[in-house]
Amino acid sequence: MKLSEKIQLLRKEKGLSQEELAEICRVSRQSISKWEADIALPETDRLLILSRTFQVSLDVLLKDELVVNSVKMSHSCGLHAVKKPGDGMYEGILIKESLSSDVILDEVSVNKVELWNAGGVPKYWTAIFFTASRPDFPVHISRMIKGGTDEGEVWFVDFKAGNRKYVVLKDRVFHYEIGNSIDKERVRAECKKLGIAEEQMNWPE
Repeated sequence: MKLSEKIQLLRKEKGLSQEELAEICRVSRQSISKWEADIALPETDRLLILSRTFQVSLDVLLKDELVVNSVKMSHSCGLHAVKKPGDGMYEGILIKESLSSDVILDEVSVNKVELWNAGGVPKYWTAIFFTASRPDFPVHISRMIKGGTDEGEVWFVDFKAGNRKYVVLKDRVFHYEIGNSIDKERVRAECKKLGIAEEQMNWPE
């Protein structure tokens, strides 16, 4: 069950209209309508309000495999099957707040969502664990990454496909073969020039 479906179900269970929920969340009724139509996603602070209002955990709201009322969607068969990473399949983590557009979320399979307290601006980061099969995914997502954070840090997303590691910044795509230390250092050097801190370049392989 998707977040949009859960919001609509839980709102109705609470006996709230879209207008009433909008007032609680301090957004417009149109925003609630877009959330429930799966056109837009709530910001992190609104997710926290929804969690408190509906008295469910963020995990229940955000994880497709965790649902309300004991209704569970299968992700192992049918249209909801999650493909296993393999050739041509990208897998990694992206931060929702790093995106200039949510459109990319329609083109990935979300396997898990976590809320990270980053302690900066924004304070909370929404970490989305994803897989994607679009052939030009690295170039495509590079067009949707913001230029930087409010504190001047550089946003980037890292992921892999097979034995190739990708590091993507705004309009820039770097990659190297996992295990090739020379190639990896070349990518790290380029990223450092663009402002990525040394401690942020310990990405998993």
